[in-house]
Amino acid sequence: MTDTQTTPVPAGVRGLSYRLRPPAPTRERPAPERGLLQPRRFMGAAGGALLLLALAVPFINASPYVISIGTSAFIYIMLAMGLNIVVGYAGLLDLGYYAFFAVGAYTSGVLATNDMPLVFTIPFVIVACIGAGIIIGGPTLRLRSDYLAIVTLGFGEIIRLTANNLEITGGPSGISGIPTFSFFGWSYRDGLDLFGIHFNGNILLYYTAVLAGGGFTVLAVSRLGRGRLGRAWRAIKDDEDAAEAMGINTYLTKLAAYILGAIFGGLAGILMSAHQSAISPTSFIFLNSALLLMAVVLGGMGSTPGVIIGALVISLAPELLRDFASWRFLLFGLLLVLMMIFRPQGVWPSTAVLPFLRYRRGQRSPREGFRTHAPDNENVDRSEEQA
Repeated sequence: MTDTQTTPVPAGVRGLSYRLRPPAPTRERPAPERGLLQPRRFMGAAGGALLLLALAVPFINASPYVISIGTSAFIYIMLAMGLNIVVGYAGLLDLGYYAFFAVGAYTSGVLATNDMPLVFTIPFVIVACIGAGIIIGGPTLRLRSDYLAIVTLGFGEIIRLTANNLEITGGPSGISGIPTFSFFGWSYRDGLDLFGIHFNGNILLYYTAVLAGGGFTVLAVSRLGRGRLGRAWRAIKDDEDAAEAMGINTYLTKLAAYILGAIFGGLAGILMSAHQSAISPTSFIFLNSALLLMAVVLGGMGSTPGVIIGALVISLAPELLRDFASWRFLLFGLLLVLMMIFRPQGVWPSTAVLPFLRYRRGQRSPREGFRTHAPDNENVDRSEEQA
């Protein structure tokens, strides 16, 4: 073995330190946005304003019809945000997501009709959804693309057929008479008097759906998407092989997305069983799963505002087109086809830039200019300026 050889340092160089200077930029960047112009703060303020507007709806129009479709819309938002974790973040094509919706609805319905308060069924629903996510996702998440879609479609139909043939789930007739939320002897049916205003049970359930679907779920899913786990999901969605090469356990990461999506789907099932007070296997057909997936894709996969818009469009469009009777489904389908042709990336894609920021970035600052000491980049800068 030989000693390590070192290169002698000249005597005049010893004791001196050198610093490499990066090349000077060819143009000055605009100052970063501050205050409400910062994109995240602006979207947070806009989301808070829309949430307050949703809370004010009963004071504007408290008719049973408006409150009913509003409750259904926010339950649909909760479902779409749960599916956005699976499809939008992790890139897993799931055609049987309504199976978790059914697991949550049936678990809460069976327990609530056996003298358990509906609010106390939440832990049991979470455990049931975690178990369903492991059972369904465990053996299937090693598949990709169309194979995963076919298998998830099959599992969704298995859950529906199982509920259709079990005696505990009521068979084809389902479960009826599901009580609403109650706390220590007080029920939503009793209503609530607050500041001289009476809120009936339907309005209280509407507020529960707004806070759970439009508040808690949106905030939780968006935070997950911006965290470390969300970045791992996006890496898997972009290139699973590259993500695995970078040290990400792709199987466990996808399973985490599947389980978290299942939990939100199950919690939405609790709200649906309380809203309709009856559930049956016909509520969990494949068409509903396809429409839910359509809401995520048309709104913008991985985009929180886009998924909310897509869920509202898919849930409210049939009601808005109800006056057209038998033509409403044709018009609804035509709108979807036009959307896919002219806006295939979705209404609000995850890469969207706010309009005022796009305008600001398109302008050049008066101080911007081309530096005379960088002739090698002159052609590049001019091409960028023309673009």
